This record gives sequence, structure tokens and C-alpha cells, in this order.
Amino acid sequence: SDLSPSLARLKMRGTLGTGELLDIARVLESVKNAVSYGVRMEDDLEADSLDELFESLVPLDDLLHEIRRCIISEEEISDDASSTLKHIRRAMKQTNQKIHTQLTTLVSSASNQDKLQDAIVTMRNGRYCIPVKQEYRSSSEYKNQVSGMVHDQSSTGSTLFIEPLAVVNLNNELKELEGKEQSEIEHILSILSEQASYGVDDLAHNQKTLVLLDFIFAKAKYAKDIDASKPIFREDGIINIKQGCHPLLDRKKVVPINVSLGKDFSMLIVTGPNTGGKTVSLKTVGLLSLMGQAGLHIPAFQGSSLGIFREIFADIGDEQSIEQNLSTFSSHMTNIVSIVQQAHRDSLVLLDELCGGTD
Repeated sequence: SDLSPSLARLKMRGTLGTGELLDIARVLESVKNAVSYGVRMEDDLEADSLDELFESLVPLDDLLHEIRRCIISEEEISDDASSTLKHIRRAMKQTNQKIHTQLTTLVSSASNQDKLQDAIVTMRNGRYCIPVKQEYRSSSEYKNQVSGMVHDQSSTGSTLFIEPLAVVNLNNELKELEGKEQSEIEHILSILSEQASYGVDDLAHNQKTLVLLDFIFAKAKYAKDIDASKPIFREDGIINIKQGCHPLLDRKKVVPINVSLGKDFSMLIVTGPNTGGKTVSLKTVGLLSLMGQAGLHIPAFQGSSLGIFREIFADIGDEQSIEQNLSTFSSHMTNIVSIVQQAHRDSLVLLDELCGGTD
């Protein structure tokens, strides 16, 4: 998770929501796993370039434990988050039971069966009510037995949802307890946020380091997936690709290519029939050069070498029809003129279907 917005709010002493605190917990669990992964079990193993990154991670176990102890999910705070919250929720449960007991007695009473639309307890505007038939609303018998406050009525108007006077005080008490519960939850979140604010710099460092480690391991996993090798870089611009494959094509179907350029000659013209692999070969040379300079292994045999180029230019456009119009030819020429103006001895230039738009 990207913690940047949350960390900015923590620096201003803001209070985070449950989701943001859970994001912090997830990052800290990743930190814990990464630290465990980075520990060397044997002293004789040689140090490597990743040791420093793993060792720089700051676990913040106390903060992780507190967040997990207090927050169950984005919608739920644990009863054990504080003794006050536990006490409030116990009182809410008892009040709920009292309300249900009284209302259940009321709706199950034989004398009330003909007055009720259904023998159920329902909620309206956050208060417990019972559904009473409209025709009994004004009768003296109704007033004596199930009088109370009307909170809603059915779409047909035949049913009134009434809060009996017998549970008004209990409903009020429940509402008050719900308010106290919300206030206590906000208090708990503010305490957790304050605790997190003390480690805001460590959290920012952890996130940055985890992203870097994730990127490094992703590159390694990708290299294994495509059976890639580490290229040899040459500052003299010599390219020697051995059994190179286009990285986006199926390795089981792609035809590998061998390409040498820059030693005995600096220009190579590739000719051959349609669907002979000319364009794929051009793209393979360009992509492998970019992959190597981006710090990726390349899908080619060990010992393949790549030049170090300041720019890689390409004008690769497949012919769409036999009769190419002038605009296609013009766009190709515009690209080529631009390349000629910018290219120098440290550039790699790839041109496909050169002037294919003219006779």
C-alpha cells in the first residue's frame, strides 16, 4: 500500500481511519517478513549487495501489535481495544436484550395479535419499533396497550411503525451508548495515530526500501521466467547478440537470432521475404539494448554483448496496403529527417521498410 498520504497526515498530527492504519500494519508485516528472509543463518555465507537494504528495515513491532490488537477490519474495532469500549459494548448488549425482551412480550401477547400487521420487531430511524395496523391508531384500547411514537408508515399507509412508550427510555439509553461508543472509537484511533506518528520517518524509509527490494526481486523473477542472462556492456558500441529472442514472444515458438554489429561494420541491412522475421529482428535488437541499459537481464545466451548508447532511434511502421499514400511516406521522411539531425556515433538507429511508400 502507498502510505504517502497517510504519512503526510501523521506529520500534521492528524488522525487516521481504520483502513489507513491497517495499510500501515500490512506494510509492517511485509517488513517483518523481509527482515526474517534477509537474516543469514550461516556465518560463512558471503555478504551481498542486498544485505544493507534488509538490515536497514525498521520492524516497529509494538505499533504492529497495537494496530492488530485494536482493529479487526475496516468496519470493526475490537472490544479489547480499551476497557472503556468493552464496558460500553457490554452495556449496549444488556440494553438491547432488555428492549428485545419487552418488545417480544408485546408482539407475542394474544391481545395484540389483531392490532399488529406482523408479529415482528423492526428498526426505523435507528430505533426499535413494531408494525401496528393504522385502523387501531385512534382506538382507546390501542392507546392503553401499545401507545407510543410513530416513526414511519408503509407505502400504502396501512401500517404504522411505532416505538412503544415502554421502550422509549431504553432506546434513548441505547442511542446515548452508541454515541459514547463512537467517541471511544475515535479516541482509540487518535491514540494509534499518535503512536504511528512517532515512527513516521521509519515508516517512510520502510516503504521506500520495500519498493526497491520488490523491484529488484521482480527483475530477478522476470529474468528466470524468460531464461535471461547478464549482458556484457561495451563502450565501443559493439553488439553481439547470441540466440537472442524477442522478450514478448512465446519462448517455445520464437526463432532466436544472432546479430553482430559495430566491429567490422557499423551499418547492417536486413533483407528477405515477407514474414521472414526482419521487423522482429530489428525490434529484438532495440528492446534488448533498452532492457540491458535499464538494468534487466536479456533473453539471449550467456556472453552476449551490448553497446552503451546515449539514444536509440526507431522508425518502424508496418505497410498497411500495397498503395501507400503520400501522408504515410511523408511521416516516414519526417521521422528519418529528425533522426538524421539528432543521431551521432553513440546512437543506435533502427529503420524498417525504408521509403516503402514510394515506387
